[in-house]
Amino acid sequence: STMFLVGLSGGIASGKSTVVAVLRELGCAVIDADVIAREVVQPHLKAYRQIVHYFGTEILLENGEINREALGNIIFFHPEKRQLLNSITHPEIQKEMVKQILKYFVLGYRYVILDIPLLFETKTLIKFMKYTVLVYCDPPMQLSRLMKRNGLPQVEAEARIASQLPLDEKYKLASHVIDNSGDWENTRWQVLRLHSHLEDSLDFLWVRLAVGTVVAGFGGLVYLLLQHFIS
Repeated sequence: STMFLVGLSGGIASGKSTVVAVLRELGCAVIDADVIAREVVQPHLKAYRQIVHYFGTEILLENGEINREALGNIIFFHPEKRQLLNSITHPEIQKEMVKQILKYFVLGYRYVILDIPLLFETKTLIKFMKYTVLVYCDPPMQLSRLMKRNGLPQVEAEARIASQLPLDEKYKLASHVIDNSGDWENTRWQVLRLHSHLEDSLDFLWVRLAVGTVVAGFGGLVYLLLQHFIS
């Protein structure tokens, strides 16, 4: 009854994975929403079978996995098929997220971190978080990192960044910010300080952790995750 939720997000190439790695090293409970969105459509699972049934085997790769690019092209031009895909995947994503939250709840964790790429784009989700954490880096560095990491020309990298809510806008919405503009040691020190603050927090999430409330609240997230999943 004393567990609370912490929403963690960032922007493309801002270094969120680095922060998550430190949190896991510290023994924190982290639920990766992006990973779940991919896992529920793995071969032979319920959502996978339904997707293949309705969209055909032409959306599969040679190894049998779903070709996200091919599937994305289909639903981009056919809104009714996008709705069909959402109706298949949303329930499975919701069930897995709730199951993991409840697992950590039962195990007695003080808090659970939800690693959600589109947290700040999903207004309805923030209200379920006691705290929100943004992994930030200054925009010029974000652009430079993305170009180097993905081997992209500047125009294409700028277009990808522009498709998300700007980091400076997310900065205003977050209750805590980890500035990843510096070196790894500086980022790690900030994560350690955040962890200490969360461990000492006396602010708890009580009845709002009830299953029905959580399920209802993740409705908006699931739709956006699917867009992220197929992009």
